[in-house]
Amino acid sequence: MALIGRVKESMFTTKKTKLYIWARLILIYPTSSRFNLLKRAHMYNLIVKGIGWADDRDSMFGDRTFEHTEKRLLTLFKNDNQIDLEAVSKLPTVFLEEGIENEIVHFGTIISARMHGKDIALEYVYDPRIPSITNNNFREFAPELGIDNFEFSRTHWAIKDIDLYKVLLRNMQPRRAQPRVFEISDPQRIEPALVSVMMPFDVSFDPVYEKLKDTAASAKLRCRRADDFWESPAVMQDVVTLIDRSKIVIADCTNRNQNVFYEIGIAHTLGKEVILITQNENDIPFDLRHLRYIKYLGNNEGLQSLANQLAPRIEYLA
Repeated sequence: MALIGRVKESMFTTKKTKLYIWARLILIYPTSSRFNLLKRAHMYNLIVKGIGWADDRDSMFGDRTFEHTEKRLLTLFKNDNQIDLEAVSKLPTVFLEEGIENEIVHFGTIISARMHGKDIALEYVYDPRIPSITNNNFREFAPELGIDNFEFSRTHWAIKDIDLYKVLLRNMQPRRAQPRVFEISDPQRIEPALVSVMMPFDVSFDPVYEKLKDTAASAKLRCRRADDFWESPAVMQDVVTLIDRSKIVIADCTNRNQNVFYEIGIAHTLGKEVILITQNENDIPFDLRHLRYIKYLGNNEGLQSLANQLAPRIEYLA
């Protein structure tokens, strides 16, 4: 303790000198004390893989270690040119998959790290207190963490001299409130080209749906209804999943279908752009009549008119 006191009293203000003292202390003090010193240094691991991370164990190329890491940090984590895996394991870690869209970023801690041939075998745990987010959201504040755009496309292991938790606290959104009767993904995963259609499950609406699909395709988007896929045993869960993933929701109020009204409420609650269409303006419920809607006829001419009115709105929202 006396040594630490003397070091503090003689410490210069330059970052280079401080790092030199940290390095000396790490060499002098036993392993248990080194970890406390490293935690105080406010550093973190950034580990990027080309494919998604497994749940609790994976591997990393050994020759990609300490890429995009400042040279001044290397003395803290190398002994005789060998990586001090025990030391780096005590830093908080960002587990990132290559990409700039809906790939998932996890935050956690390395439990163990060991050399396995030329690779580094990792065991780790994700921090349940920190919600995962998508790469496109993470990129918004990545510069604050010292991460440049190229690092999102390069498998590597870097160490950054930045307080990860402070940056996350400033930028992370709270977890999504989970409904009681169905589930929504957390983090939210929106497919930018997806348009979902809510309408009665009746063959008389099939020509309408086909016209909606053609209209969406002309804007390089794709339309889907809940009966187009089967991911959950519960039909309503598939409906909610489809709405939650969609960029745009088209809801046909024709015949005042109660399921469609319920789905409109879900879409509005989830913050979706909802386009209302109907063959009869009286089918628009009172609580939605303040919103714009498109009226159409069910014949060929009416469906073409629907497409003509719908196309510019879809293109604008996309």
